[in-house]
Amino acid sequence: MPFKDLREFITKLEEEGEAVTIREEVDWNLEAGALVRLAGEKNLPAPFLNRVKGYPEGYRLFGGTLANFRRIAIAMDMDPDTHPKDLMEEFLVRKKNPMKPVLVDSGPCKENIYTGEDLDLTKLPIPMIHEGDGGRFLGTWHITISKEPESGWVNWGMYRHMLIDNNTVGILQTSAAKHLWSMYSNMNGPKDKPMEVAIAIGVEPISTLCGGTPNPYGISEVDIVGGLRGEPVELVQCETVDLAVPATAEIVIEGELRPDDLREEGPFGEYSGYSSAPKTPRPTIHVKAITHRNDPIFTFSCLGVPLDDNLIWCMAKSAAFLEALRERGFPVTGVYAVPESSTFFTVVGVKPVYPGIAADIAHLIWGIDAAHASPYVVVVGDDVDPFDVPQVLHTLATRCHPARGIVKAENCPVTPLLPFLDPQEREYRKGAMVYFDCTWPLDWKPEDVPNRISFSECYPREVQEKVLKIWNEYGY
Repeated sequence: MPFKDLREFITKLEEEGEAVTIREEVDWNLEAGALVRLAGEKNLPAPFLNRVKGYPEGYRLFGGTLANFRRIAIAMDMDPDTHPKDLMEEFLVRKKNPMKPVLVDSGPCKENIYTGEDLDLTKLPIPMIHEGDGGRFLGTWHITISKEPESGWVNWGMYRHMLIDNNTVGILQTSAAKHLWSMYSNMNGPKDKPMEVAIAIGVEPISTLCGGTPNPYGISEVDIVGGLRGEPVELVQCETVDLAVPATAEIVIEGELRPDDLREEGPFGEYSGYSSAPKTPRPTIHVKAITHRNDPIFTFSCLGVPLDDNLIWCMAKSAAFLEALRERGFPVTGVYAVPESSTFFTVVGVKPVYPGIAADIAHLIWGIDAAHASPYVVVVGDDVDPFDVPQVLHTLATRCHPARGIVKAENCPVTPLLPFLDPQEREYRKGAMVYFDCTWPLDWKPEDVPNRISFSECYPREVQEKVLKIWNEYGY
């Protein structure tokens, strides 16, 4: 059964050993971030912090929500030990059966409502996540909701938000291609006209998963959430803007995006494992209302050196690339945007049915919006498991010819969050990409192809079975 809210999900995580309640007082200033960062790096249970320094009893913090594949599997109501490949296949199957949301009269997110002079974002336990961040970030694990007035299309995205003051929030603008900014550009009227937005924090896990995944322009993520859950999302109307938000959200912030009001935003410890660019003037959101549940849970992500919640980007990109390649008829065996590489390194397994197939695969991937953050594409044969990183590294080192097998492309659109870009490349969002062809040339004779020496490939099946029997009997 799908989880109705974040609280049900946390309870299930605790039952599966994937979350732990910490009752000691924890400081929102760096200490909470350090706990979540260490938990991610060590693959420890997600910290559920029940006492936050300087805040009333009942105000809580939760981080690392989907920081490993077990938690993603649990969120999808699957066996926690489901292989990532099977998770992605199920993800794609469910995506094909979207369900429209249902509007309800009210919900838990309306238990406390603040407007006018009562507005004060600092009453929420917004963490200072990393040392060196430009401020306290309230939007790191959430969904940002906006609507195109003419078409009625609703977009759920995940755009980072920094606290500016008690009723103003910054928003990161990395690319005009991002749906929120494309939506604003397509709106009729003056380009300095405010745009209504809502920020929902602490929603059930599939909503956040979809908020951080790439989908075509015009597709409403809330419909996909319904398909993935097997049950429509219940939405409730906002108080001050013409938007609907998840009824069971822990916290909702309503406001207007004002592109003409630029304030300094950043830096922030990003998913690349490095701090982002210095403070930069960026658009702001002026808050009109705050609503929240009793004893609200503030969710956040402490991004950095993998692994952490950026795992949802691995899942989303891998599935998007796999779907696109299959639609074009490529005989792919799997796609894996390696999370340890901050998903900048994508491995594609394929049956090499014609010379140059690696080039076609790379260019198709680079044509997908999500690939702007995948500058490295590695194409391996169908005898290599794309999810087996040690095997992929061995294949890269032994099958990719240093001259013929490495092909780079320049002046490509890229995300400015790539750490290796110089200032000019970052400003104009132009960089380079490369693909590695790790398939054996098709014009080689069979005897020219070296045999790989491994347990599964260079021993007869009967010998393997006998060894495995002995292996198990002696408790190896």
